[in-house]
Amino acid sequence: MPTIVNDNGFSLDDWSQEILDWNSVDTSAIAPGVAIDVPNTLEPEELASILDQIALIRIPFPTHVDGRGFTLARQLRLLGYKGRLRAFGHILADQYTKARRCGFNEVEIYDELAKRQPEGQWPLGDDRRRLDYQKRLRHR
Repeated sequence: MPTIVNDNGFSLDDWSQEILDWNSVDTSAIAPGVAIDVPNTLEPEELASILDQIALIRIPFPTHVDGRGFTLARQLRLLGYKGRLRAFGHILADQYTKARRCGFNEVEIYDELAKRQPEGQWPLGDDRRRLDYQKRLRHR
């Protein structure tokens, strides 16, 4: 079972409903409160007309060097998406701060990564501000 990482730490997934695959979704029949897996190559405008119907959007990170998900998350927030954004896949602890800045609420990681990078290694909650090197440089 995957681990969810958010500013409160590690937890189990509290999403109990089905998560639909974007490639098989009929957008004209979207019901409020739906969850959707979208590809990290999706043009955000494709979701614009149904953003207010979607409760959870999951964006994959196939490798830790593929940053397209960060861009997509930011673009969705700029389009006005207010629901939950979840990054899933190969997100490392040192990428968590960037994920939060781009608009992700949470990160879903596999058990093997949770064992290799336990909760104490993730910059959670107030720790994110401490690790913001740009902010520290501005105050010098």
